[in-house]
Amino acid sequence: MPSEKQRQPETLDATGGKRHPQPVFVTGGSGFVGGAVVDHLVASGADVRALARSGASADRVRTRGANPVAGDVSDREALVAGMAGCDIAFHVAGVNTMCPSDPGAMYRTNVDGVRVVVAAAAEAGVRRVVLTSSAAAIGEPEGTLANEEAPHTGVFLSHYARSKYLGEVAFFEEATQLGVEAVAVNPSSVQGPGRAGGSTLILRLALNMRRPVAVNTTLSIVDVDDCADAHLLAAERGEDGSRYLISGASIPVEGAVRLLSEIANRPIDPIMIPRSLARLAYPLVAIVGLGRGDRPICVEMLRTLLHGHRFDVSRSINGLGMSYTPIAETFDRTVVWLAQEGLVGG
Repeated sequence: MPSEKQRQPETLDATGGKRHPQPVFVTGGSGFVGGAVVDHLVASGADVRALARSGASADRVRTRGANPVAGDVSDREALVAGMAGCDIAFHVAGVNTMCPSDPGAMYRTNVDGVRVVVAAAAEAGVRRVVLTSSAAAIGEPEGTLANEEAPHTGVFLSHYARSKYLGEVAFFEEATQLGVEAVAVNPSSVQGPGRAGGSTLILRLALNMRRPVAVNTTLSIVDVDDCADAHLLAAERGEDGSRYLISGASIPVEGAVRLLSEIANRPIDPIMIPRSLARLAYPLVAIVGLGRGDRPICVEMLRTLLHGHRFDVSRSINGLGMSYTPIAETFDRTVVWLAQEGLVGG
């Protein structure tokens, strides 16, 4: 459900008074983060157009209150038509998976697709594009507290991290060349009702086992409603050419498991193993799954987990006015939803 903090980018007339906002365009509106962005925009009264690459996607965005636009991120003609008359576009669509069977498809969407969207925005006369990047694009050294200016190590933990980094570079390059305002939002691991895969698999493993195997690392998490709110604030207040790390909390794995145990009201006693030993498991981890038909936790996911992340979100607080949901509330909502979906034990 949309939060009370939802905002819509506001425009001012010559006297400083609010005038009726122009339509906004969203890619990825049928997905987890994009759907939340659409929810927040619609709830604030915005006229939302959402790209939909299938009939099912069109139905989902229509149910959310948006007007579907047929096409995908490689379809420049559809993008231009959908963006006509819009002042702001949110490019949320992307491939978010670890150990993809076809990395090329990920790069075509996360990198090439970004260039197409920005070019279409320029042709359609869109003033500003907000990109859903990722905290994975920062590429900070292990063990550091990263901010938006952290130098990238040049080492990528996954194809996803590399594609998001290259996509962000392409975003700012293309926008600068074409005269479009560009703001990137870099969320950490987005959690909340509606997500069952990706990094949520870690939470599900902990909730489904009495003694899960865990490693002493740090998780950085942001509530899906906060992530959506950040997009709207970036459109309204973000500085052109800037990126904003979005993360509600960084918590040690042991602390996260204790919190999940309290919320689930049952004991979870993790077996903590050294990081060095966990790294030896790389050759074996690809065959370890949840037993529920999910993709296994693969080497890229383990590598990312072992790296750990901690983020300084001062820029989002001071520059955008962000406030963050307590992690206990995010976990509580997530656990309730997972239980309702039958994805965790009672």
